[in-house]
Amino acid sequence: MVNLNQKLKLTRQCPTFQKGSVAHTTVSGRRMLQVSGKYRGISMTISHGKQVCIDYSNCDFVDQGRHGTWMLNLMQYAVKSAGVREVHAHVEEFDGTLSPTGFAAVVLLDESHVSAHCYYDKGILAIDAFTCGESDPNIIIDIIHKKLVESFENIKVVSKDEMLRFRQ
Repeated sequence: MVNLNQKLKLTRQCPTFQKGSVAHTTVSGRRMLQVSGKYRGISMTISHGKQVCIDYSNCDFVDQGRHGTWMLNLMQYAVKSAGVREVHAHVEEFDGTLSPTGFAAVVLLDESHVSAHCYYDKGILAIDAFTCGESDPNIIIDIIHKKLVESFENIKVVSKDEMLRFRQ
């Protein structure tokens, strides 16, 4: 957070800024200000986190001899490469007895989580990365995406969304 003197300085520099707060954030490796309040009549929102979700089709995990453990290892590699601290990791394989075949994997972070969910029979995979600190979840997603594209010849991105979390 910006200290009170910095906030007052910003308010003096922007006299039309009313009843707001100022904070630093890092977006794509660039340190930026996030502001809430009104500036020249425009409402602005501050957030304390970001979540990136990406959905894939044509993920032939079984045909490639890969399973949830492979995905969990990739997620852990991406987290470590992005410089984010892992707290815990777990993968659960589903054999079709109680749930459709596939897996759910999660890496808990001190800033939140990275998760992946796959249905083997449908060839679909959903991944999300949520950080509520200084780390950019896009870096984690980009590392995972690069390896998935290298590993699955016909993989297709169906959607990719980014949202601010903990809005104030």
